[in-house]
Amino acid sequence: MELLIKRIKESGQNLGNGILKVDGFINHQVDPMLMDACGEELARRFKDCGATRILTAEISGIGPALMTGKYMQLPVVYARKHKPITMPDQVFLTLAPSHTKGRMVELIVSPDYLKSGERILIIDDFLASGATIAGLVRLVEVAGAELVGIGALVEKLFEGGRAMLSRPGLQIESLACITNMDDDTITFGSPDR
Repeated sequence: MELLIKRIKESGQNLGNGILKVDGFINHQVDPMLMDACGEELARRFKDCGATRILTAEISGIGPALMTGKYMQLPVVYARKHKPITMPDQVFLTLAPSHTKGRMVELIVSPDYLKSGERILIIDDFLASGATIAGLVRLVEVAGAELVGIGALVEKLFEGGRAMLSRPGLQIESLACITNMDDDTITFGSPDR
């Protein structure tokens, strides 16, 4: 998606070690117009997947998931990183490594909002190693729901997450694919390079 790629080129920063700083428009300060355009594009790409609910991770995935849900007219649930007292005692919980936090984080969803038989579309801000999204996939599976697609704003192809998550018939879409972040570069490409 050219709009997102242009914004990354203008305002994104390569911090080294595969870290892309986009906190000025995606994951600290959020550009609502950009998120709206990204959500509309993700909804267009997944219009035929038959999803009944969108799942994401707290907190950076909420913006793109919410805008995708707006255009697909679907509810959005996000996996929490801390269990609030309002959540039932029995929850779906998994652990996933956080690339930017440098530690394991919990991903927790109430069974009230992720049910057996649902068709789940996962939307997140990044697809890199695939570890966080794999955690979300585990939540879908333990709930007895069906994974119908994975969408991300930014994919770092060189980290191998797509290959790790791929399975026959599963649609995986990214709006901006990065093939290389060596030195100070940010090189864009496509998944089928």
